[in-house]
Amino acid sequence: MKVLGIDIGGTGVKGAIIDTRKGRLLTERHRIPTPQPATPTAVIETVEEMIAEFDWHGPIGCGFPAAVKHEIVKTASNIDKAWIGMNAAAQIEKDTGCPTHLVNDVDAAGFAEMKFGAGKKNKGTVLIVAVGTGIGTAIFTKGKLLPNSELGHIKVNGMIGEHYAANSIREREELDWETWGKRLNEYLNALEFLFWPDLIILGGGVSKKFDHYSEYIKLDAKIVPAYNENNAGMIGAALAAKKELKP
Repeated sequence: MKVLGIDIGGTGVKGAIIDTRKGRLLTERHRIPTPQPATPTAVIETVEEMIAEFDWHGPIGCGFPAAVKHEIVKTASNIDKAWIGMNAAAQIEKDTGCPTHLVNDVDAAGFAEMKFGAGKKNKGTVLIVAVGTGIGTAIFTKGKLLPNSELGHIKVNGMIGEHYAANSIREREELDWETWGKRLNEYLNALEFLFWPDLIILGGGVSKKFDHYSEYIKLDAKIVPAYNENNAGMIGAALAAKKELKP
């Protein structure tokens, strides 16, 4: 089955048509900069642009950078606060005519990694950590998701974790890989102390540069880059839509 997977991030909106049976992209990934400010109207216009790019008329799975309960946006750390309280899936469906399912973006990436990627067949506790504009997390135990974990907000060195160790911070402060890698290590050690996962899967834009900083990561848990790299959010959003919409 084909689903348009869309991953809305703090800096970019990515989309591709996904084969949900095999967990792979059937098209080239298309990326559009996230509008600033990322208001509902502006972001939905970007989604409509993505739909037009693929001439799409079917179901959409949308990964979203917020806690999401029953399609309703509950938080807004890297998007406009006007989203809070909105049934975003219903609004996207109303504006586009495409059946839509919304899921937290890192939960989406976790679905992809657990079914087709680095977490496949792992029945222990798996923590997915996506490092990009902010830091998002997903927790799976025995293959089951604990939704909306939002652990990018825990404190490290007196600072919110994503304000200390996100990739955007590395870029903004022009940190070298060693300095930033040690910050990320502090953050990951804080997560390990709280959850003691068997496996940590590192996603987001830095996953494809794992070799640049992996030597600075010291954990008891095994840590690996996401198999699907920065495509995991799109793939997982499509998988979630297939399950939820049952088209």
